[in-house]
Amino acid sequence: MSYSLSATKLKTYGQCPKSYQFRYEHKLPSPTIFGSTKLGNALHAALANVYKDWNYAYPLPSLDWFAVCWQQHTSELTPTQVHEGWVALQLYYERYISSLPQIRKPLGIETKVRANLQVRNIEFTLSGRYDRLDYIDDGLELIDYKTSKSVNPPPSVDIQLGFYYLILEQIYKKALKRLSLIYLRSNEKLTYEVTPDHHQQAQSLIEDMAMKLRCDQEWKPVTGQHCDRCGYQKYCPAKNTRPEPLPQEAKEVTQVQLALGL
Repeated sequence: MSYSLSATKLKTYGQCPKSYQFRYEHKLPSPTIFGSTKLGNALHAALANVYKDWNYAYPLPSLDWFAVCWQQHTSELTPTQVHEGWVALQLYYERYISSLPQIRKPLGIETKVRANLQVRNIEFTLSGRYDRLDYIDDGLELIDYKTSKSVNPPPSVDIQLGFYYLILEQIYKKALKRLSLIYLRSNEKLTYEVTPDHHQQAQSLIEDMAMKLRCDQEWKPVTGQHCDRCGYQKYCPAKNTRPEPLPQEAKEVTQVQLALGL
């Protein structure tokens, strides 16, 4: 049985292995996870329809096509949210569509991806999903739509780049060259170029995790600003000289099956 690993898991581990152990090994609920807003879900769904349902025999969709796709996902929104979402889509159209000679069909839209990786006799299943994946001249570009009002670059973008480099290269046989974060409500775009260091960082984190899983070593805490947002402080030996015992519902850490080469 392989060990499931996602970009979120790897980012959590890279930030603090002890927090990873609490959340994913002991299965303690995390109070820091928040679901997507209805407006964010609607914007993602509308843009998915824009690209999935467009007839690429025609060069360019009109703004009316965006309106048709948007109207399919507004039934659960307030009038204010409908207005804000439509303004965001108009800005997107003006910046990313209207000036093109022809719209290109993405390689994938709202797609779940999975790949396998064996490290130190541990079989990992790498799982993720993306909003959009495009072919570019020298490889692949990953597009991630953001619906927050403020532009806040993710703190662990290097780990995300390395993780998706590993998984997309195995699936598409092409190298991930860049990640673009498109902030729909502020009409801003941040682009990160993928380097060999990103690939190596993700590989090294997975190798280190494999050692802990195989040898049952202690998951050492790493302190920092992220501790202020951590819901596991009362159990953490780095934050308390006498940490509370884990609750009864905490799962026992199970042994991971090794993948034995023949």
